[in-house]
Amino acid sequence: MSTLVNVVRPPLWLTVAGALASLTTLIPLIYLSQRAFGGGWESVVELLNRPRMALLLWNTLSLGVAVTATAIVLGLVSAYFLARVYLPARRWWLVMATIPLAVPSYLAAYGLLAAFPTTQGFWGSWLVLVAVTTPYVTLPVTAALRAGTTDFDDLSRTLGAPGWKALLPGTWHQIRGATLAGGLLVFLYTIADFGGVALFRFPVLTTAIQQAYGASYDRNLAALLSMILVALALVTVFFERRARGRLFTSKTSTRARSRLHPLTGKNIWLGIVLLIAPVVGAVIPVGVMVVRMFDVNALQEVRWDNLASATVNTVVLSFGGATIGLLLALPIGILAGRYRSRIVSTIESLGYLPLGLPGIVVGLALVFFALSTVPVLYQTAFLLACAYGLLFMPKAVGTIRQSVRAIPTSLVDVSSSLGYSTRQRLVSVYLPLTRTSFLVAWLLIGVTAMKELPATLMLRPTGMNTLATELWAKTDVASYGAAAPYALMLVIIAAIPTLLLVRSETTQEVKS
Repeated sequence: MSTLVNVVRPPLWLTVAGALASLTTLIPLIYLSQRAFGGGWESVVELLNRPRMALLLWNTLSLGVAVTATAIVLGLVSAYFLARVYLPARRWWLVMATIPLAVPSYLAAYGLLAAFPTTQGFWGSWLVLVAVTTPYVTLPVTAALRAGTTDFDDLSRTLGAPGWKALLPGTWHQIRGATLAGGLLVFLYTIADFGGVALFRFPVLTTAIQQAYGASYDRNLAALLSMILVALALVTVFFERRARGRLFTSKTSTRARSRLHPLTGKNIWLGIVLLIAPVVGAVIPVGVMVVRMFDVNALQEVRWDNLASATVNTVVLSFGGATIGLLLALPIGILAGRYRSRIVSTIESLGYLPLGLPGIVVGLALVFFALSTVPVLYQTAFLLACAYGLLFMPKAVGTIRQSVRAIPTSLVDVSSSLGYSTRQRLVSVYLPLTRTSFLVAWLLIGVTAMKELPATLMLRPTGMNTLATELWAKTDVASYGAAAPYALMLVIIAAIPTLLLVRSETTQEVKS
């Protein structure tokens, strides 16, 4: 079944809706710019010349590069094991590869600190962030390897290339784009992380932003640090897109199948590498939580009514934000999936802008926005839900775009020949065929929002706690026993996308 991206002009109302939705992503940048540069360039230069600025920038960049490089190596090895080795109990291996996605960095850091209290600084931050970000490389590279073919590798071997050298010409060509995309996500996650590095007492830009914001007399510094972090993220996205744009797309047959190698003693070490991330990022933290849960003194510290209210608040706020994010993403995703023009391309690019906006930056920007424009919104549940929707909207944009693009043109042509207007086609054709994708996007935004910490700390209403903020408050004062129930509840709820990913992967295997 063929699909088509129209080059004709999209309906005006859809373009306006998409433009308005995409422009919301500029709100953080506008208000941060006003706050950061409002005092003139002299104050900016004075702030930039502070002694710790170079240290913060170096720590952020060095941690980002180290985590990204390590995650790429682990992710490539893990992906090759999943895609090119015949595995008994493949579902189990896939669960292990994806389960770190359910664990936020501060929760993994909590587990590591509870088990090894002396862990601090760069290496603790590096270890935890590698563990929780490796799946961002493993999953797309695994998909690329399964969609590719081993014909190039076989040809290299027939030409005399030994061992791993036979993989480089063909296999790397097929997975380079997926590797770049995964590496980008890892780097953005690392430089935007707050909870994990803060628990390990490693000073980076995000921790400095939180400290400057907490010191209310120095919020211009917080805004300037946020702009530096945004600039770093956007420059990274720009160069990744440039590199990805030069990739050559192979024209191999869609029926080409990858040849699977039997599981032997020579390649079992690949599986051991795959287990590094889930053991450090999930097994150790969850194991520590379970042990702490059965500690009598810890159980006496737990306020079960507070745990229940934090759970309810987490679910309501997160899925309220997911609803806002989905509504913002709908017109952008439909435009990007069905039409092609400069306006549509600009709208889509703005829709992905939050990928380069760390949660702490969006939280700070919305604080400034509310206080200067609509003070009544400051510290309300609605503003926090809006922050969630804005931050995680790109997750829905990509899903909607792909589902709309997959609709056969024959159905659209038939509905047009029957006289259906654009609105009628949306209701009668697009929505029935894409509602499952919409539901998945909504669920993924909600579950991701549950784990968001810095924006929640800045924007939550006074007296309202969530699982993330309660976990943070207790681990920050080393009350690990009291934190265990909140951590375990967060893991249970956040495990939902892992189950969805496993179901999606196994379904694709059956169909292929």
